[in-house]
Amino acid sequence: FLFFVCYRALIFPLLIREGKPTPFFTFVLALLFCVFNGYLQGRSLTTYATYPPGWLGDSRFITGSLGWLVGMAINIHSDHILRNLRKPGETGYKIPRGGMFEYVSGANFFGEILEWFGFALACCTIESLAFALCTLFILTSRARQHHK
Repeated sequence: FLFFVCYRALIFPLLIREGKPTPFFTFVLALLFCVFNGYLQGRSLTTYATYPPGWLGDSRFITGSLGWLVGMAINIHSDHILRNLRKPGETGYKIPRGGMFEYVSGANFFGEILEWFGFALACCTIESLAFALCTLFILTSRARQHHK
């Protein structure tokens, strides 16, 4: 969880090329969501979640961790493809090719959804499931808009 949050908050913004500016209101909403979700996940895992001995060897934890890892790899690779669609100064829409974009039009969204459902399975907490469901609903809506 912390690895992905650090990637998304610190590394990803440095890799983005110039594009349309983000409206301030959108930025504030995203910031509030991330702060609240980070607190909720951290508090849940450090204070309320209890796991039996051997949890790291449990099939739910292993399957969830693999789902999280595969989803994160798809997400990061898809972001790389999207960042490199246009040459500097180029404008206009281009259809991404390669990676999971050969199978779904919103490969980055698919990767993130897979990632957080894997996280939810590995953690088995109501908070991680709530985050996975929020991610599913928000990103499915964005994926539909991007597909159109």
